Amino acid sequence: MSDYLVALLLGIIEGLTEFLPISSTGHLLIAQHWLGARSDLFNIVIQAGAILAVTLVFRERLWRLATGLGEAVNRDYAAKLALAFLVTAAVGLPVRLLGWELPETVTPIAWALVIGGIWILLAERIAERRPDRGQVTWTIAILVGLAQVVAGVFPGTSRSAAAIFVAMLAGLNRRPAAAEFAFLVGIPTMFAAGGYAMLEHILGTPEQPEAWGELAVAFTAATVTGFLAVRWLLDYIKRNRFTGFAIYRIVLGLALLLGLPAGA
Repeated sequence: MSDYLVALLLGIIEGLTEFLPISSTGHLLIAQHWLGARSDLFNIVIQAGAILAVTLVFRERLWRLATGLGEAVNRDYAAKLALAFLVTAAVGLPVRLLGWELPETVTPIAWALVIGGIWILLAERIAERRPDRGQVTWTIAILVGLAQVVAGVFPGTSRSAAAIFVAMLAGLNRRPAAAEFAFLVGIPTMFAAGGYAMLEHILGTPEQPEAWGELAVAFTAATVTGFLAVRWLLDYIKRNRFTGFAIYRIVLGLALLLGLPAGA
């Protein structure tokens, strides 16, 4: 299989899985276990391609926020997005610099998929029993920021799942409202992560040169498929629960655990 075809497949996988609560990082690492490992820069930059997709999906919402800061409701929402991002940055940067993360092997990813699937089932059941609320609070903003850090430390957790279900458990139990806040917070978070990785690459001495052509192919594929995936998911969760995603995570995680050789 050619390197460009592999890059295309990885970009499609990233775009399809970044916003579904099934872990894009986990799926990329699993795919690279068989297709060949890629650099951290590659993985983070194609995630930025998927974030570009969500920026395009929410372009009207972002424009209304940017041009409507004279209204209290828009200032409040924008401030809570900023707080969630600042919490992620303030906690996540030291965590990254200290190297606190699980090894990027398939076994911990498989466990994260299973545990995350069970957590989704429990979280949605608990959220459904609470009063219907669509208001983002300051507490929710802080917890969403922390959830993004946890997802970064534990590959396979899913950033979107961590953010959405922490928000739902904290009181934002309307699925579309929780998903929107999680996706919008992900825009500055992932663009910042991509920029930081690019800076590390420029200032560092990588073991091997980056294949920029392949990275461009993967970035484009992630953007296109991410756009389609977000549009589909936002429509899907208006009428459906996240149960199917939870079951998928559990089945995939168990299949990986049962089929892995020791030490994988």
